[in-house]
Amino acid sequence: MKPSRVFYGWWIVAASFLTGLYTAGVIFYGFTTVFEPIAEELGWSYTQISLASSIRGLEAGLLAPIVGFLADRLGPRRLIFSGAIFTALGLLLLARTQTLGIFYASFILIALGMSFGTMTVLMTAIANWFHRSVGLASGIAVSGFGFGGVLIPVIVRLIETYEWRGAITILAVGVFVIVLPLSLVFRHKPEQYGYLPDGQEEDPAESTDNNGLKSTSGADFTTRQTLKSRAFWHLGLAFVCHTMLVSSTITHVMPYLSSINIVRSKASVVAMAIPLTSIGGRLGLGWLGDKVNRKMVLVAALAAMSLGIFCFGYTSIAGAWLLVVFIILFGIGYGGSIALRPSLVREYFGRSSFGTVFGLIMGITMMGGIIGPPLAGWVYDNWGGYQGIWYIFAGFAGVAMVSVLTAPQKSTGEGAVDIM
Repeated sequence: MKPSRVFYGWWIVAASFLTGLYTAGVIFYGFTTVFEPIAEELGWSYTQISLASSIRGLEAGLLAPIVGFLADRLGPRRLIFSGAIFTALGLLLLARTQTLGIFYASFILIALGMSFGTMTVLMTAIANWFHRSVGLASGIAVSGFGFGGVLIPVIVRLIETYEWRGAITILAVGVFVIVLPLSLVFRHKPEQYGYLPDGQEEDPAESTDNNGLKSTSGADFTTRQTLKSRAFWHLGLAFVCHTMLVSSTITHVMPYLSSINIVRSKASVVAMAIPLTSIGGRLGLGWLGDKVNRKMVLVAALAAMSLGIFCFGYTSIAGAWLLVVFIILFGIGYGGSIALRPSLVREYFGRSSFGTVFGLIMGITMMGGIIGPPLAGWVYDNWGGYQGIWYIFAGFAGVAMVSVLTAPQKSTGEGAVDIM
């Protein structure tokens, strides 16, 4: 039986939302909750623990282009199913870790699972089913990652009740119960079922999007053309800086707040508020990117992040009230930039090879995730505090803004973007 056109596309959006909610809440946002318990029990430094994020980022970065290629060829269902199994196994191993070697090995498994089951694969599915509404659909889907923040107090409570090892075991079981069934909802491309993106009746090659750009249902770029494009490297640099800032903040938010004498219960509320506030940016700026110039919307999002992280660093001097400003600015900017990334990639480089191109972008940008968290941990271990690193990261957000502003415009003709 054929799935309904747009209706089934929205089912895929819903499945992406829920998959992102659980996996991001447990792996990405939840890591900050076990940071201090692990350090207290096993006596490891913040730098050593932060390196787990780098291992996760390194493997995810190396795998992203391969995963994108596989998503284009095999579709999302098998990849998400496999990713859930690897993620659960990694969490089970983490719950039993006694040495740094096992600790890092668990994050290798987790990274493998997250690579196969989250952002690149989910966004490839969305880009295949939507064109005119790709910004809104992407915004809703990635809002699931934002709602993952609601799991932070839950994980903190689990740790208080069962200690961190028991909590991680429970979360691993949740991957089997929640994510595995959701993987069965996914489909590859609507054309395989006799439909077009957005449920269009007309040929999408004849339509024009809200940015005034000619639409195409096929790929505008080969992989070689993509790698020769100046726009690709401008966007890549911007998202390296962006990922460095985000991964470091999310990993170290609770340790930083503890270091400036904010109690753990309140710190967990701040950690939860960041992704929840980002939902406004994911939905609002994702929708806005369908209506106006996406590049300028992304620049505004990065500017909000830069100012927000500056306020975060200044909190230790001016007082906890600045955390409200930080949460609003950083959360909205962070969420908006995440929602705009897939729609910008689709706008510049086309649809049929979206997974491959998006995987290349993700592979490059994960360099920020490799560098950022251990750098922040090293600053704390050696400088005795976090404040200086937040000001440095605010500057990196400025670099990202300049890189986006100087990216060449997409051509409305056959050539698509400027080639070096």
